[in-house]
Amino acid sequence: MIGGIFPVFNKDVSNIATFEGEPPAVMCALFDLRAFRWTQMMIFAIEEINKDPGLLPNISLGYRILNSCSSPTNTLRAALTLANSQNEIQTASGCSPAMSAVIAEAGSSQSLAVAGILGPFQVPVVSYFSTCACLSNRAKYPTFFRTIPSDYFQAKALAALVKHFSWEWIGAIQSDNDYGRNGVLAFTEEVKKFGICIAFVGTVLRTYPQEKILKVIQMIKQSTVKVILAFTPEGDFSPLMREVVKHNITGIQWLASEAWITAPQPSTPEMYQAFGGALGFVVQKMAIPNLNPFLIDINPYRDPSIPFVKDFWEIMVGCQPSSHGMDTSAVKGTKICTGNETLMDHTQDVFFNVTQLRVSYNVYKAVYAIAHALHQLVFCQPAGEKNVKPCLNVSEIDPKEVTYHLQRVNFRNHFGDYVFFDGNGNPPASYDIINWQLKNGQVQHVTLGHFASTKNGDYTLSIQEENIVWRTGHMVPKSVCSNACPAGTRKAQIKGKPTCCFDCIPCGDGTIANSTGATECIACPQEYWSNERKDGCIPKMVEFLAYHEPMGIALTVVALVGASLSLLTMIVFIHYRDTPVIKASNSELSCFLLFSLFLCFLCPLTFIGRPTVWTCMLRHTAFGVTFAFCISCILGKTIVVVTAFKATHPSNKVVVKFGPTQQRIIVCSCTLIQIVICILWLKLNPPLPDRVFKYSNKKIVLECNTGSEVAFYIVLGYIGCLAVVCLVLAFLARKLPDNFNEAKFITFSMLIFCAVWITFIPAYVSSPGKFTVAVEIFAILSSAFGLLISIFAPKCYIILIKPEKNTRKHVMGKK
Repeated sequence: MIGGIFPVFNKDVSNIATFEGEPPAVMCALFDLRAFRWTQMMIFAIEEINKDPGLLPNISLGYRILNSCSSPTNTLRAALTLANSQNEIQTASGCSPAMSAVIAEAGSSQSLAVAGILGPFQVPVVSYFSTCACLSNRAKYPTFFRTIPSDYFQAKALAALVKHFSWEWIGAIQSDNDYGRNGVLAFTEEVKKFGICIAFVGTVLRTYPQEKILKVIQMIKQSTVKVILAFTPEGDFSPLMREVVKHNITGIQWLASEAWITAPQPSTPEMYQAFGGALGFVVQKMAIPNLNPFLIDINPYRDPSIPFVKDFWEIMVGCQPSSHGMDTSAVKGTKICTGNETLMDHTQDVFFNVTQLRVSYNVYKAVYAIAHALHQLVFCQPAGEKNVKPCLNVSEIDPKEVTYHLQRVNFRNHFGDYVFFDGNGNPPASYDIINWQLKNGQVQHVTLGHFASTKNGDYTLSIQEENIVWRTGHMVPKSVCSNACPAGTRKAQIKGKPTCCFDCIPCGDGTIANSTGATECIACPQEYWSNERKDGCIPKMVEFLAYHEPMGIALTVVALVGASLSLLTMIVFIHYRDTPVIKASNSELSCFLLFSLFLCFLCPLTFIGRPTVWTCMLRHTAFGVTFAFCISCILGKTIVVVTAFKATHPSNKVVVKFGPTQQRIIVCSCTLIQIVICILWLKLNPPLPDRVFKYSNKKIVLECNTGSEVAFYIVLGYIGCLAVVCLVLAFLARKLPDNFNEAKFITFSMLIFCAVWITFIPAYVSSPGKFTVAVEIFAILSSAFGLLISIFAPKCYIILIKPEKNTRKHVMGKK
């Protein structure tokens, strides 16, 4: 036995109880043909199942259908009546058929009453039109199922639609009841996942005074939204719709819930002025051709037991069917049927149109779901198997077991649709997308897409965008609080406003936003810097002392000039090696010194150009060795001068001790020490090319990392020690009595050398980037020129310009 509760009459005529006698009978009015067709669909499906040998073979389903009058109170009364029907109905076999399940109800409030009262008795309730998400609460309603998707899925579908068209700033209108509040709440939770903001939520109700409706109108006018969702039943939304048209509020793209998108009352050309192009979702429609002859065959004379058939006949045919023993005189003003009337003359009525069934199809699926659960329970195997045998007596059917198997129903019906329920008793969501279009002066509900969910929570959304009629024109309307931030800027939240409202702040230096609507600026990699528009990273400028730049050219020219002067001086010394001036200055050491100066002038060339592994190792070691060689030669000359002029007699053995061999040993040994230091440096921690980012954010400085700062300063320190020794020795011999006192020239050159390198250290440390290299080159060239000019310029002056002074007598200072 399956029970059914339908709002066949949709108005409860209340009677005031006087408590002086029995309560009056329930009175209902306004017969609803659509709800009556739902009852017939239930009967049609049950008869179809009873004829199917593969589903519940040898078992006939029975039914009892009651009216709810669209009232939660009467729905509760009907539910209790069905629960007690086991004691009232007896079958021909004497069995008391248990109420296995109840199909109820259309309204969510009514279903809440039924599920609440039958849940404790474990009687399953399957609704065909109650969409409130609150009914998915398994803790409160453990036996509730439905064949229409929950508003949770409709909210998910609406959110998917909003996301599809990139609408970010949405208004919402809700009805002041469970349907509207829960629907908008579910929609809000879904759109927040996509970063979409709700600008306002207006509340309407059919019983609201005019002042409240006008407040919502004012809310719409003051808002900047271009898309508004109306999650309300048709009757609650109608007062606001009239005011929207009255105030000529156009340019709004309306989104509709299934409660009013296909309702006939608002679908008028007058409403189309403001609501044309509205988009919404409705449950999937289905055509059931076999239902049409079943409906046409309804006849109160042949089968008067059909629920509400007399009321239907009176509405459809226009006369009241007579029955045996009926007192026709008691019925005044009502036409009595002759008994010859049929429905064939009324087949054009919308009641008989079975090509676009939506709610009726849900009733059909509800009946079949219960039948499959009963089949699984009675035969212990799914429907469709051959040679099935019962494993349970029909009289032993327990509604609790029916609930258990109903939760696990999963089959494909005659129309190819899968019927199953998730853990909350909800079916797979399937909606058609409806678009309001005006054709031939009439509002048409055109299907332009589909939304479907699967059991694992995924969904598919397909839309024929090119066929959509928009209220704002042929272009998709744009609804944002703030325009998307262009590339090169990021969003900055405005305090006190939703996340969709923001300012656009330019990215800082070194960061970019290469797409519109960026929430954060991305830092460029270390080797890159942001361009002027801050929408892309460009390679940083690489800086090093290059040959082609002015500073590089100048230093190269100066170095080559110094090397050429050293070479020319050496040629002069070799050519005039037999003259007294050359002999007096120790020609061999002078040539060594000039050669070392030649190398010192060439050494800066290794500092210019892009640093490589080899140039980095060469520049510091070449500098250290050449200058050690140079100062060693000067040290040798200084020692020779001091010992030569300090000797009292020409035959003094001290002079012999510092002959050419000893001079070479001094030069080689002092240079060899520096070579050993450099070899250890290169072996343990050699200089390497390095990229330095600290000097500037916009450029990379290529320089040679010394590797070991200690080794670098040891090399400098050793050169400094040699220079100090030379300076001291030369200073002691500065007043020797001769016209050609070389010790004076060496003293002066060492003073210049030491002054240059003492000032070099702070300048070297404080100079940024390529200027560090320039300072080092400048120090090398300055000290080299100081040595070359101080020591060799006076000699070249005498040799080339004053040859008359190039005599032994003048050199020895004799008159």
